[in-house]
Amino acid sequence: MAQVVAVLDFGSQYTQVIARRLRECQVYSKVYPYSTSAASFREEGVKGIILSGGPSSVLAENAPFPDRGIFQLGVPVLGICYGIQLLGYMLGGKTEPSEEREYGKGALRLTSDSPLFEGIPRRIQVWNSHGDKLTRLPPGFDSIARTENSEFSAVENPELRFYGLQFHPEVFHTERGTDIIRNFLFRICHCQGDWNMARYIDSSIAAIRQTVGTSKVILGLSGGVDSSVAAKLIHEAIGNQLTCVFVDNGLLREKERQAVEELYREHFQAHLVVADARDIFLNRLKGVKDPEKKRKIIGNTFIEVFEAEVSKIGEVEFLAQGTIYPDVIESIPIDGNPASLIKSHHNVGGLPKRMKLKILEPLNQLFKDEVRRLGEELGLPKNLVWRQPFPGPGLAVRVIGDITEERLGILRRADAILLDEITKAGLYYKVWQSFAVFLPIRTVGVMGDERTYDNVIALRIVESIDAMTADWVGLEHNLLQRISNRIINEVKGVNRVVLDISSKPPSTIEWE
Repeated sequence: MAQVVAVLDFGSQYTQVIARRLRECQVYSKVYPYSTSAASFREEGVKGIILSGGPSSVLAENAPFPDRGIFQLGVPVLGICYGIQLLGYMLGGKTEPSEEREYGKGALRLTSDSPLFEGIPRRIQVWNSHGDKLTRLPPGFDSIARTENSEFSAVENPELRFYGLQFHPEVFHTERGTDIIRNFLFRICHCQGDWNMARYIDSSIAAIRQTVGTSKVILGLSGGVDSSVAAKLIHEAIGNQLTCVFVDNGLLREKERQAVEELYREHFQAHLVVADARDIFLNRLKGVKDPEKKRKIIGNTFIEVFEAEVSKIGEVEFLAQGTIYPDVIESIPIDGNPASLIKSHHNVGGLPKRMKLKILEPLNQLFKDEVRRLGEELGLPKNLVWRQPFPGPGLAVRVIGDITEERLGILRRADAILLDEITKAGLYYKVWQSFAVFLPIRTVGVMGDERTYDNVIALRIVESIDAMTADWVGLEHNLLQRISNRIINEVKGVNRVVLDISSKPPSTIEWE
């Protein structure tokens, strides 16, 4: 059993990023609701506890607080942002609203030696996102770093092994942030770093066999990395008890269906069923502009199609899905978790009550890059394992506004040109995602001697590790020019191409 470091979720959208950074260090992390009892952590033998950030103020009437017993467990505690304010507030210090909210880049200056900052330069750039700050330290704590806005940007109680950071070490915007986390794990918590994919495969196969028994499983195969790796893992566990269903929902990229059929018949022994449901999906999406409504319609229709396929197959007990950790955290409603809802996801949201199948999600504790490593361990081909992510709702969330056959056709062709040029430039496997977005606006243009009034295509090319944070990629001007020229010249109905140069946060990767 791998050692566990607990991450308490107080509602920050960075909570999963914290957990991901721990796993980068080969330490198994697990996210818990902030209200989890100290007794639970004692039973699981956690090696340390991290208190996440969050949108609340510790001074608010309904602020979330952890079980005070976690401070008596004798394990190291690291508070990040809201977490450092909790440490101060609950252990006898003082937290007050800051005169100036710190958001974005800041300059951190170390003022004292600490194992938390071992090997870290005395000055680094950090990422802040807070409105409150400590104004008086609890007994036994000392300040070890400051910014221009806070003299207590990093604090410690070395005797208790309690540490607090006002900034976010987990995001890429913070220099040496992973090294700070690594110091907490290995110098303070004394973790061994024994988390790996081989261990995960063995435990997952055993768990799948125990859960499924002799029952049949149906899996929705999208052709993407997540569902494909889930299919391979489940097939390794239960063999021909698994049936894979690929749904053509009319929202696929160019030649997607043919590519999926060819690929999976070559690399999978599992039974593959292709369900042609293009008409029903597009009819139900007609006139729908709201992205959340689109997702719900697609999710509900997806389940209906599955129910129809189940009736043809016979008695099936489990519906398997390629849900991964970021899907889960971004799909949790506000009343079920302090984290704010970013989007619903058809893999985990909107399942109708009449659904009689049990859900099997063997990847729902893994981040995207972990899923890729798992796929490699399972022997899947590179062009599948390292395929760029594609959203569950397909092109529906890349056509802004109404979904029509004409708009889908324009987007498919523009997207194919972008991917072709990105691949020729040797960038396909180097960037996280590269895709086109159809914008529901028309602009004036001139082609030849004629005036045009046509559509706009936006290009989105980003680099990321886990999709929780991302930065836009600066492509060479010549490459951008080729992409733009080809789209405008080859795609009828487009006279303008624009480039999305926003990062996540504050923007998301997908537009809807």
